[in-house]
Amino acid sequence: MIASLYGKVESLGSDGAIINVGGIGFQVYMPTSTLSTLGTVGEEVKVYTHFYLREDNATLYGFASAEELGLFQTLIGVSGLGPKLAVAMLSAMNVEKLTMAIATGGTDLLAEVPGIGKKMANRIILELKEKIGAGWITTPATQLAQENIEVVAALTALGYSVAEANRAVATLSPASDLPLEEKIKLALQYFGGK
Repeated sequence: MIASLYGKVESLGSDGAIINVGGIGFQVYMPTSTLSTLGTVGEEVKVYTHFYLREDNATLYGFASAEELGLFQTLIGVSGLGPKLAVAMLSAMNVEKLTMAIATGGTDLLAEVPGIGKKMANRIILELKEKIGAGWITTPATQLAQENIEVVAALTALGYSVAEANRAVATLSPASDLPLEEKIKLALQYFGGK
């Protein structure tokens, strides 16, 4: 098992890079988020890797962080979801946004990823909702009032980070019986007042 690589970037492509480690060039496929932070040709880099082996295929996938690698490994555990789709998901959304979409049942958000339809989005949520909710979300869902999870999901869908969304939700009245739309408006006012 190849857990990580530390070497020089030999070349960059649209879907990965060749990393030279001790004179051996490893072809490593990566999400665009990792490629954008990788650096330039000739630079020393470290990537966390997953070696994907099938009888007709041996491929190395690389990630900028151990968290991103862990989410990739969780995603490929979903039946019918291969490594290429998992990389596409991590290219389309960062770890925070992707875990929040899964934990809150955001099928529409997941279905926006190329190659992921409604049916696959529902399967991902069905198979991973408990896993993701239990350990992946930086601010555990248990700290949020159940009724405010949808507000956080809406804010992250608008492009705010989970941490920013949680701060905005924290300004809402805890015993508020407002409809969801009103809670979202109030949370957005938090950003307007900054």
